[in-house]
Amino acid sequence: MKLSQLAATLIGSEIVKLGGEIKEKIKQGARIYNFTIGDFDPALFPIPKAFEDAIIEAYRKGFTNYPAAEGNLDLREALATFIEEKEKLTYRSDEILIASGGRPLIYTVFRSICDKGDKVVYAVPSWNNNHYTHFTDSEHAVVETSAETRFMPTASQLAPHLRNATLLSLCSPQNPTGTTFDKEELGAICDLIIEENRRRGDEQKKLYVMFDQMYWHLTYGGIQHHNPVSLRPEMKDYTIFIDAISKVFAATGVRVGWALGPAAVIQKMKQIMTHVGAWAPMAEQKALAWYLNDRPGIDSYLTQFKEKIEERLTAIYNGLQQMKADGFPVDAIKPEAAIYLTVKVDAVGKTTRSGTTLSTQADVTAFLLNTAGLAMVPFYAFGADPASPWYRMSIGTCKKEEIPQMLQELKEALEQLA
Repeated sequence: MKLSQLAATLIGSEIVKLGGEIKEKIKQGARIYNFTIGDFDPALFPIPKAFEDAIIEAYRKGFTNYPAAEGNLDLREALATFIEEKEKLTYRSDEILIASGGRPLIYTVFRSICDKGDKVVYAVPSWNNNHYTHFTDSEHAVVETSAETRFMPTASQLAPHLRNATLLSLCSPQNPTGTTFDKEELGAICDLIIEENRRRGDEQKKLYVMFDQMYWHLTYGGIQHHNPVSLRPEMKDYTIFIDAISKVFAATGVRVGWALGPAAVIQKMKQIMTHVGAWAPMAEQKALAWYLNDRPGIDSYLTQFKEKIEERLTAIYNGLQQMKADGFPVDAIKPEAAIYLTVKVDAVGKTTRSGTTLSTQADVTAFLLNTAGLAMVPFYAFGADPASPWYRMSIGTCKKEEIPQMLQELKEALEQLA
């Protein structure tokens, strides 16, 4: 069947593929500790009750028609006030675009800025940059990060790639690693962008930064979130923020996201969005516009929400560190943010009791699933080297009482390896 070049060359999601294997094993009665999906179990992490009630009330009041193409004005104004108070960022309503979550906004950023053959710079592991770059038939400029920098790109790594690039995609807190930029490193990256744009003058297309900060509320242990515009006000002309309620309110299925950026870019993104039609539902927009004014309620929700996430991340991290101390081939990076723990299982080359050698990291991934019932997403699913021994562990569906048993079953599985 002849279809488009894009359809013929688009790479399927490794996460979806792994998810299919997990579903089949569960269907057959297997006990699986599923840490693959960047989502929440609503029974463990419900959305704020006041927000839920406001959504229901908005539907009852008949808010079921089309919203404004750029997002309802009352929501954009509420967001502007909320963002200025919480992040000290000042954006007008015409510098804010609402959509049904972060994905359509990311898509319209790429479509608004990138032409065929333009250079897009991004680090790996990272979420979906490779696919969005493919959508625009742009040139991939990939920076491979490592555990030494907590898998965050550095200014020195990015510098060789920025000349004549069109878009730099950054994410902090980072999906899949749950790590963050420190103030000095992000500031140094901003300085490179400012210098490159000054070099180009007024005739060349500028180098823009897409800054995905979907998890910025969810930081732990004294970690502070930093963003380009707060560190370097000049970056406001070149930065498009991506944000949403998906993670901050455990509302992945409610679908309200927003972009902040230069009005000219936001206007072009809006025009593309009118053809895609990925608007946030009217009722959810009305409810969020009301709920954002409940500062005490939001603060109370975030306090208990973050405590539950951090408790799980820390328990698993401590358990893995004890296993490492006991000589098992595991490691983890201390949790900083988001709902993810970066986990290492370095078992390539080891042999199971049945005599099977784990020749590749994909073999290790299958071994963990089949023997320990442990499902995590390998970093190679996020563009990293296929030999990378690192994984993303998402705790959004993790029952804290199951953590000791999960760690024990992992330990027993690793004990089988020679």
